[in-house]
Amino acid sequence: MFNNSSILVTGGTGSFGRKFIDLTLKKYNPKRIIVYSRDEMKQWDMSNKYKDEKRIRFFIGDVRDITRLYRALENVDYVVHAAATKIVPTAEYNPFECIKTNVNGAMNLIDACIDQNVKKVVALSTDKASSPVNLYGATKLASDKLFVASNSTYARGYKTSFAVVRYGNVMGSRGSLIPYFISLKDQNELPITDERMTRFMISLEQGVEMVWHSFQDMLGGEIYVKKIPSMKITDIAKAIAHKKKYKIIGIRPGEKLHEQMISSEDSYSTYEYKNYYKILPQINEWSKDKLRIKKGKKVNEGFVYCSDTNSDWMTVQELKQWIQLNKKNIGKI
Repeated sequence: MFNNSSILVTGGTGSFGRKFIDLTLKKYNPKRIIVYSRDEMKQWDMSNKYKDEKRIRFFIGDVRDITRLYRALENVDYVVHAAATKIVPTAEYNPFECIKTNVNGAMNLIDACIDQNVKKVVALSTDKASSPVNLYGATKLASDKLFVASNSTYARGYKTSFAVVRYGNVMGSRGSLIPYFISLKDQNELPITDERMTRFMISLEQGVEMVWHSFQDMLGGEIYVKKIPSMKITDIAKAIAHKKKYKIIGIRPGEKLHEQMISSEDSYSTYEYKNYYKILPQINEWSKDKLRIKKGKKVNEGFVYCSDTNSDWMTVQELKQWIQLNKKNIGKI
């Protein structure tokens, strides 16, 4: 699908953006991929990596700046929206800034994509957008609603379609649990917020593959949720330093005990597939649209996709093997 096409990635120098670009260049043959971000140093580093790659273009810009988006989106076919303010404490202490990027930025991108005749847009979301308890999650829920509703509210009569991919924290990413525990493995104790806590486990490669699938499958308005395993936080600690004791430090402000991807309220319009779920919009009767449902099976009323009630669990040994295979990149992605 991406062969001989132009793709723009907002937040293109971030963890997902870099992996998406790397894998897409290897699997497809796009005409060009535009890296759109506001960090010139990251763009400089990335441009050195791809100095011999003629299909890469770099564009300094912010999703808050709609004029800049219009310029960057000229003759673009597909957009991956990965730009966001996403650190929970940062959002709590700087709420206006988080809203400007995650909500206003989403609105800017939607308008610019429609006016520039972009074919398809996939926006990245987060587990924190499902039943949000912090500002970051609330802004991403608002963003999800904007992308879903824009298919009928704004894009009707135009050729632009919008969909969303929702997933949790990426295994081994900077600032996440695995590199944090690794950095402390020589200490006597590991800090555990709550021994009951569970988390979804997803790799960057799985996230990219879900975005690829979404572009191929989408008609507009869908929220895609990949099926992934869960782990107890205590088991993550055992995989990294199995002989260490741990101390309970309590849940941090805005943090959930368990991660949720699909709420019970979503169950009325959620369908299950072999490797993922699809939440269809309840507006315009699209949740009953056979072209969007395809071969999906309706989940039971009240269904919740949460890390503590998940049927798929990653073992300590499986995580150990993953860490061994990916140790060079842990904490760097």
